[in-house]
Amino acid sequence: MTNPVEISVTPEAKTTELVEQSLYYVQKSEKRSLLHHLLKEGGRKSVLVFTRTKHGADRVARDLNRSGFQATALHGDKTQQTRERSLQGFKDGKLQILVATDIAARGIDIDELGLVVNFDLPNIPETYIHRIGRTGRAGATGKAISFCDYEEKIYLRDIQKLIGQTVPVVSDHPFHVKLMEPMSVALASTTGSSGRSAGGGRRYGRKFSQR
Repeated sequence: MTNPVEISVTPEAKTTELVEQSLYYVQKSEKRSLLHHLLKEGGRKSVLVFTRTKHGADRVARDLNRSGFQATALHGDKTQQTRERSLQGFKDGKLQILVATDIAARGIDIDELGLVVNFDLPNIPETYIHRIGRTGRAGATGKAISFCDYEEKIYLRDIQKLIGQTVPVVSDHPFHVKLMEPMSVALASTTGSSGRSAGGGRRYGRKFSQR
């Protein structure tokens, strides 16, 4: 080629300051209970909840409806007509909670969406930025809450590295569990330059202990 031009797109790595981020350490088995607790306390009109799988979205939406909330699931296994009806109901305020997977949530633009909940942390760091960007739009402020269990610590590490900040931890809730050491300290003390522990195995910090 003569005088070729290379074009590359750098993944978005910054979060808007209009979105207040917070992190909740919780055991996997207690995530739904924590979600109920926060929704009852918050009293928000519209909440977008992200799960990693379609089955997880269905399970969370079903559980919320049983507990008296108005929720629906949105994912790729739903028909186009069902997805459009669910999304419109959420936009119109007829449904309080939309539980969605990342694929189904692409392009969702909802006015005055005050809260995004990462029920499951995404395994792709850039996806976190896309998720919380559903709120705090058009100059409005928003809030993004993320749940993190022991298995998701590695995802959290990658997310915080990408966005260049530590997401504040909220410990004042009934389902809080804590790390024995801060993640950055645990990683530094157990790994060398190769990222492996002295015993030769890879380590990502220590297990949760109940407070």
